[in-house]
Amino acid sequence: MFNYRLPQNVELEYVTVATVDEIGPGQRKLLDADGEPLAVFNIAGRYFAIADRCSHDDGPVAEGEIHDLTVECPRHGARFHLETGKALTLPAVVDIPAYPVRVVGMDIQVGLPPFG
Repeated sequence: MFNYRLPQNVELEYVTVATVDEIGPGQRKLLDADGEPLAVFNIAGRYFAIADRCSHDDGPVAEGEIHDLTVECPRHGARFHLETGKALTLPAVVDIPAYPVRVVGMDIQVGLPPFG
């Protein structure tokens, strides 16, 4: 698992995943990055990217309800912080990957580690 708070020497590849017109405020986009499910969120004009996999049971998490800067797993109610991936409530006790996001022009880019 990768979390963007790991040491700076981890090389990331920034991949364009959408344009700012595609993910409006309060919206999310689900996508696949080399076989890994990801989700990009627009929360009041700030973009966040997390792995779309609950650490409690490996089910999808990104389609859950958003509360401030957290997402609630729709299966068992675990909550994760969108900026850090930190598991905030049971039944999850393990953080999920969170990735840096940048906007270049109109493109939303997610920094991903080398997969494989």
